[in-house]
Amino acid sequence: MKKIIIILFFIVVGLVLVNEKENILIPDNAIRFRIIANSNSNEDQELKRTIKKDVEKELFTLLKDVNNINDAREVINNNLNKIDNIVKSYNVSYDINYGNNYFPSKEYKGVTYDEGNYESLVIKLGSGLGDNWWCVLFPPLCLLDEQNNLNNYEYEFYTNKIINKFINK
Repeated sequence: MKKIIIILFFIVVGLVLVNEKENILIPDNAIRFRIIANSNSNEDQELKRTIKKDVEKELFTLLKDVNNINDAREVINNNLNKIDNIVKSYNVSYDINYGNNYFPSKEYKGVTYDEGNYESLVIKLGSGLGDNWWCVLFPPLCLLDEQNNLNNYEYEFYTNKIINKFINK
């Protein structure tokens, strides 16, 4: 009976520790990036992914050496024409907004992205009624998962590490 009580004790302690895992929250002073497809048709979703890839590549080049949010804002503002030219080359109706924009809540690999209005670069393709893709431009989390093929634990670790690195500047 003592063994059963001891085993149950450790199971309960283990469950409590697992449930008290720290949630990683993206800080309020982050800059997000979102692309909303015209619709959920395969064609519109593929166009969204293609434009996302090209815009993301340009943004990565522009922001790779940026170390604080004020510099990130300046770089984005000074290069909106480059982003505009990329999207314009696809001959699709669109709207680009860099400012305070709404984002739905999302949890991805243990990282919580709360719903709300956030400083962000948003590209709405056509009527913007399709599924969207988004990430965090600053701190630079956009390419973290795609570049490294990380599992959940590694993703959480590196996300937390990047957030702490840039928030303390």
